Amino acid sequence: MRNFLIASSLIAMVANIGLHPALAAEADAIGRFGVDTSAMDRSVKPGDDFNAYVNGAWLARAEFPADKAYIGAAIDVDEKARAQVRSIIEAAAADSSAAPGSVTRKVGDYYAAFMDEAGIEARGMAPIQPMLADIAAVRTQADLLAAFGKANRIGITLPLGVGVGPDDKDPDAIVTFMNQSGLGLPDRDYYLDTKNPEFAKARAAYRSYATAMLRHAGFDNPEQRADAILALETQLAGVHWTQVERRQAEKNYNPVAIADLGKIFPGIDWPAFLGPIGVAGQPGVVVGQPSAIAGTATLIAQEPLSVWKDYLALHTMAWAAAVMPKAVLDTQFELSKALSGAQQLRPRWQRGVAATSGALGDAVGQIYVEKHFPADAKAKIDTMVKNIIAAMDRRLANLDWMEPATRAVAREKLAAFRPKIGFPDEWRDYGALVVDKNDVLGNRMRAAEFEHRREIAKLGKPADRNEWYMAPMVVNAYANPTWNEIVFPAAILQAPFFDPGADDAVNYGAIGAVIGHEITHHFDDQGRKYDKTGRLADWWTAQDIKRFEERANVVVQQYGAYEPVPGTKLNGELTLGENIADIAGLLVAWDAWQLARQNNPAANAVIDGFSPEQRFFLGYGQAWRAKMRPQLLMQVVTADPHSPAEYRAQAVRNHDGWYAAFGVKPGDKLYLPPAQRARPW
Repeated sequence: MRNFLIASSLIAMVANIGLHPALAAEADAIGRFGVDTSAMDRSVKPGDDFNAYVNGAWLARAEFPADKAYIGAAIDVDEKARAQVRSIIEAAAADSSAAPGSVTRKVGDYYAAFMDEAGIEARGMAPIQPMLADIAAVRTQADLLAAFGKANRIGITLPLGVGVGPDDKDPDAIVTFMNQSGLGLPDRDYYLDTKNPEFAKARAAYRSYATAMLRHAGFDNPEQRADAILALETQLAGVHWTQVERRQAEKNYNPVAIADLGKIFPGIDWPAFLGPIGVAGQPGVVVGQPSAIAGTATLIAQEPLSVWKDYLALHTMAWAAAVMPKAVLDTQFELSKALSGAQQLRPRWQRGVAATSGALGDAVGQIYVEKHFPADAKAKIDTMVKNIIAAMDRRLANLDWMEPATRAVAREKLAAFRPKIGFPDEWRDYGALVVDKNDVLGNRMRAAEFEHRREIAKLGKPADRNEWYMAPMVVNAYANPTWNEIVFPAAILQAPFFDPGADDAVNYGAIGAVIGHEITHHFDDQGRKYDKTGRLADWWTAQDIKRFEERANVVVQQYGAYEPVPGTKLNGELTLGENIADIAGLLVAWDAWQLARQNNPAANAVIDGFSPEQRFFLGYGQAWRAKMRPQLLMQVVTADPHSPAEYRAQAVRNHDGWYAAFGVKPGDKLYLPPAQRARPW
């Protein structure tokens, strides 16, 4: 599953006075035509730095709130959605008439329990003591594996991650997956790269964090224990695959019979681990990274049991920290501060809204949709999606580098696409979830167990392709290759991504490029490996693959030359899929807009000095308005498959229409000769 966004920008909400006739009678949310021109820096040539041209004035004046490591367009939309959700949740909490056991009462009580700081402080460490006592009672490796299995059920970080999902080679079947996991720092490089001073700082912060957490848990010799945990996680990092290796779909698909796990990955008691998870009786498991699982099994077998127990205690504390006393929460935040740069915790209500939405997402989302997602907005997006799919089909039909037979199959895949827009057709039933207003840690545990049981219950049954993997109030979008679908939750369909009152050119440049991004993910370097049913299959000729990889390598080289952090360049292979989707998504959005404007003379008007073509690209650039603290930027460059926002905005340099719109010429810093412009599709 590919996500479009990681976060994003402060957009000035300008009163709309004196609309241009081309904008009809609707009021738009930003400026006179959907773009905040006060954010622009017109002293910058578009061809030198398009991101600075569109967003430069905002970049110069925007300051980070103390609780933010990333600000920008998507973050603004997320803040708006969060405030809307807050009103829904707080209304539920204040509804004294809600019947016990009703969804409204559960939402209200979950939030109220989270917000009860006095109660949390009064209970102190007592709620977590049974979990720590269970870990202390571990005496054998079998005990440890059983404890790992129990912890897996509620989402505690472990060296082996087990879950369920559609089978890549039989997407209507649900199977068990196992992947490498277990690190407390963002990526293996944070442990293994000893030359980067930022990683050294992160390791020091992690050691301090582990020491303090173990002290909170009542452990003696916390410094020595923390050192041992850090050494253990460093060994674990050493057997992990890189982020680039983990992107290769076919290499991460390795079915193994449950009965054969002990032969292939010797050293640990697999039934002891898988039994508590509820999958020991399954016929097999799809292993993601075989050498990493083998290395992890060896570490579990060979490293001291006492260190593994301390490791599990630390990660149990980390899992519970959000609902623990302030001293524990502050310790966790100190690590977050070191890794992201944010200077203070988000307000408690924001954390409470996030926790409640995470536990009861569909219950909150159903109300959110009723209040904040009008039917006409969905209808407009439906039309745009159809137009952009049609534009992609025309692009596929006219490809000159792909064999006709392969091209025909590609078009069949596109025709089989299923767009999901706004919200699911069916909502989840939370009847079996128990929520106690006076038991915040228990609520967290029961919600996690409830979700685990829901997932495990899918095994042995046909996949439900109606399922959504994001709640409607999430500001994001995703492509799911195993179900050949693209998904757009309701909350992203707001300005500056989608503005019902804005110029069509701006909307196609913004949400149109998002839609195009998700569509073309199904044809990026990994998405192309799935067929029209969502099955991981080889449907390309060898010659087609060679031609595609030549085109993809242009993208790798272009983005690999960017240097977001002095001395650290982007990894063009890690970010390849997202960069292909950005470039190709912009192309198909442009194609769709050109068709949509054909019978609309008003769409050709110049507004405030900007041509329609310029407004299209301004809409795109505005959507990537963002600013990131250095610590978070290092995380993104190291481990995120998305390029930082400023480079996503510069994807325009691969679009011929951008050159014509802004008169970009040789000598401009972003200028690329036509032969060097990336044309993945």
